[in-house]
Amino acid sequence: MNFADKLLAANRRNKSLLCVGLDPDPELMPKVGLLEFNKAIIDNTADLVCAYKPNLAFYEALGVDGLKVLQKTIEHIPDHIPIIGDGKRGDIGNTARAYAKALFVTFGFDAATVSPYLGFDSVEPFIQYNEKGVFILCRTSNPGAVDFQNLVDAQGIPLYEAVARKAREWNVHGNIGLVVGATYTEELKAIRRLCPEMPILIPGIGAQGGDLASTVRYGIDAQGGNAIIAVSRQVLYASQGKDFAQAARHNAQELRDNINKLVGQIAR
Repeated sequence: MNFADKLLAANRRNKSLLCVGLDPDPELMPKVGLLEFNKAIIDNTADLVCAYKPNLAFYEALGVDGLKVLQKTIEHIPDHIPIIGDGKRGDIGNTARAYAKALFVTFGFDAATVSPYLGFDSVEPFIQYNEKGVFILCRTSNPGAVDFQNLVDAQGIPLYEAVARKAREWNVHGNIGLVVGATYTEELKAIRRLCPEMPILIPGIGAQGGDLASTVRYGIDAQGGNAIIAVSRQVLYASQGKDFAQAARHNAQELRDNINKLVGQIAR
């Protein structure tokens, strides 16, 4: 099953556009081990999500032991739920091939986030794994995104729009998606208009301040899907007590249900 089909199946099975980021931060976590924490989060949310998204930085920061936790976390996620490796990789062709192999073969992610800054040859090795999803950074959720992503060319086209247009051009296997932050809803609206059928991975809800209603309205496609609304801290750190997993489930369920309510309102 390719990534698009697996995502759609998970969306329908769990009635969910919610993606939980598995980004364990020891400074924010309750006093449990990282693997125990991740397993508890997964066990309590696996029926509420369309995907999980481990951010590789939180595991790489812990060295070899962290990477072992990452591998065991991946193994613990039910097979029917897609896993997005959030590494934001991007480098020259031969290095990109190694990155793509690491994410798709060694770790077995169903999709990965990729930076397009170096151009097509840095993205192509990922695209060639045509059963895997490739989410290209387009309009990121952080405040500093404006430093470069708002720059315009001679025709007045901003960089983020140029990225969306290129991603559409490169999408020969139908496995490309875009990363667009919930903190920039006008840009999200414009990008969805440019790429009506692409999946969009949307971080920035919760701790970063993105508006859920606008995100759903402008992020979903004409069928009410293809939006992957990614939340980490709002779910992971709902409690620092012994009830952390139950609190995470409560927040995840509330988010999933609110998203579905908003989709339903738009469909009417």
